[in-house]
Amino acid sequence: MDGYEGLEGEKVLNLSRLNLDNLDLEHVGEERKRDTQQLLLVYNRFIMLPGSICHFSNLVFLDISCNRLAFICEDILRLSKLKTLVAKNNRLDEFSLPKDFGTMSLEVVNFSGNRFEEFPSEFLNLQRLQSLSLGGNRLKTIPAEIEHLTSLELLYLGGNSITSIPPELANLPYLSYLVLCDNRIQSIPPQLAQMRSLRSLSLHNNLLTYLPREILSLFQLQELSLRGNPLVVRFVKDMTYDPPSLLELAGRTVKSRNLPYKPEDLPGNLVRYLDLASKCPNPKCGGVYFDSCVRHIKFVDFCGKYRLPLMHYLCSPECSSPCSSNPQSDADSEDENSVPAHRMQKVLLG
Repeated sequence: MDGYEGLEGEKVLNLSRLNLDNLDLEHVGEERKRDTQQLLLVYNRFIMLPGSICHFSNLVFLDISCNRLAFICEDILRLSKLKTLVAKNNRLDEFSLPKDFGTMSLEVVNFSGNRFEEFPSEFLNLQRLQSLSLGGNRLKTIPAEIEHLTSLELLYLGGNSITSIPPELANLPYLSYLVLCDNRIQSIPPQLAQMRSLRSLSLHNNLLTYLPREILSLFQLQELSLRGNPLVVRFVKDMTYDPPSLLELAGRTVKSRNLPYKPEDLPGNLVRYLDLASKCPNPKCGGVYFDSCVRHIKFVDFCGKYRLPLMHYLCSPECSSPCSSNPQSDADSEDENSVPAHRMQKVLLG
C-alpha cells in the first residue's frame, strides 16, 4: 500500500506520523477496512475528521490525537461499534461536534488538551460512557446535568478554570476516580459524601481552605490529593525551628528532671518562666518546651480510612518523624494508636 506504512497486525491500522491531511483509502482493500478495529491517525495534519472514516465499519478504537482537528464530521455517527474515541491536543471546542454525537455507544472519550470553554452538551447523552477526560481545556463550570452519565467511572477535568463542584456529581453511582486538580475550586459540596464508589479524589493546586466534615463518610476513598491548596500550605509553609535559648535549656532541665526548687530560691521572673512550661504531646518523650518548639503535621485517622493533616507542637525535631514509613508517627495520641495501622490510607501533600 503505497504511502501508508506501519501496519500492525490484522486488526490495527497505524497511519500515524505520515503528514496526512486527508484519508485516501484507494489502496486499502475492502477486507482490510472490514477487519480493522483500531485506527491510529496520531500526529498528522487533519483539520476535520475525514468522512472516509465511516468505511471502517467494525472500528472499535480511534485515536486522532495531535492533529489540527477543529471539526468532527457526522460520518462518525455511522461507526456503530466505536467504543473509544481519543482526540487529545487538537483545536476542538463546543461547536466541533455533530448534534447527534450523544447517540453513539462510546464508553471512553478523551478530548484533553483542546479548546472547550463549555462542557459539551452532546457528552451528557452518552449513556454508556465510563471514562471521560477533558483535562487541559478552558472549562469554567461543570453542568448539573452531568448526573445523567450514570455509567461514569472516571472523570478527568484537571487543568481547567473550574471554580465549583456541582452537588449533582454525587449522583454518579459508579464514579471511582475524580480528578479536579489544577483548577480554581474553593470549596467541596458536602453532598460528595454520597459517592460510595469513590476511591481516588485529586484536588491538588486549587483554592481550598477547608474540607467539609461530611467528606469523612467516603469510606472507599483510598487516595486524597490536597497539595498546593491554602488548606495544606497553612500547615506546612515556613515550618522553621529556632534552637532553644540557654534560658530555655536550663528550664527544660529543671522541669524534665523534676529538680526541686522553692520560690525563695529563684528570682520571681524565673519562677514565672518555669510555670509557663508546656508538656510535649509525644507520649514517648515526656519533655517540655517554653518558647522554642517544632510545628509538626499530625496525620489524624478519620473513620479508619484515611488521614488528614492537623497541626501540633513538639519540643524538638527528634520527636517528629514525618517521613517515617510507620503509618503512625511517634507523636500520635493514645486514641489514634488504637486504630489498626493497616486501615490507614494517605493524603498526598507533595
